[in-house]
Amino acid sequence: MKNPAHDCVTIFVVSGGKGVTGHTIVQTLIIQYPENSINVKLIPDVRDQKKLTSLIKKVKKANGILAHTMVNSDLRIFLIEECKKQQVKQADLMGGLANIIENDYGLPSANAPGLYHKINAQYYKRIEAIEFTLNHDDGLNANNLHDADIVVTGVSRCGKTPLSVYMSMFGWKVANVPLVQGIDPPKELFEIDKNRVFGLNINLNHLVIQRQKRWKSFGNLPNTNYIDSRSVGRELQHANFLFKRGGFTKINISNKAIESTANEIIGLLIDRFGEEYHNNLP
Repeated sequence: MKNPAHDCVTIFVVSGGKGVTGHTIVQTLIIQYPENSINVKLIPDVRDQKKLTSLIKKVKKANGILAHTMVNSDLRIFLIEECKKQQVKQADLMGGLANIIENDYGLPSANAPGLYHKINAQYYKRIEAIEFTLNHDDGLNANNLHDADIVVTGVSRCGKTPLSVYMSMFGWKVANVPLVQGIDPPKELFEIDKNRVFGLNINLNHLVIQRQKRWKSFGNLPNTNYIDSRSVGRELQHANFLFKRGGFTKINISNKAIESTANEIIGLLIDRFGEEYHNNLP
């Protein structure tokens, strides 16, 4: 007599999300049966009763097993009851623990499939944005400016780096390009979409004070053009010339908090590109 345990069996892993969790659980289990002939078929994004009904019929026809991680309690109950009616073997991989949490502890479920992976995707998106921003700080990798969501540019000590890093923490890929008189900016700065480029303008006196603080931190080196008011004024004039040449949006950051400047830039982007940019935030 043929041993049914050695027949080819198909386990259908059903999920309202992407099904990665259920698939991992099933694969972890069946590896314990090295002589098995078990196929695993992942069925993701099942979110209505009609699709469930059709799927249960398919499992019944294949004489398979339906393993599921349905976090939506209504769909989970429907699936279990329908499997009983159709005499389909089913394994609830989530329901037992979910029932304890909801019934014994009175905690409501969000009933949102894929929520775990969505939250993790948001986290990794932020990490990716921060890494991009750090790799494109102070003019680094200027050949990749077209990959940035936002480009900020301006003279030294006008706050490009802290502003860029702040916005990257919310998921924006930001590059910043320094403007140095006597050195041509990268050509890519004038090739990308000017509506994504923001020139940071700053009050002369405020800038000189910032530079003096920086200069003192180097150990009171001799005075140079870096902190000379007339030289710094010429730098700002040159930067404003480049802003105008590129058609960049000029943002005054004098005595303004980073949060305020970031909100102004993001608000302008939403006005220009619609909710595409708003939805870009994790």
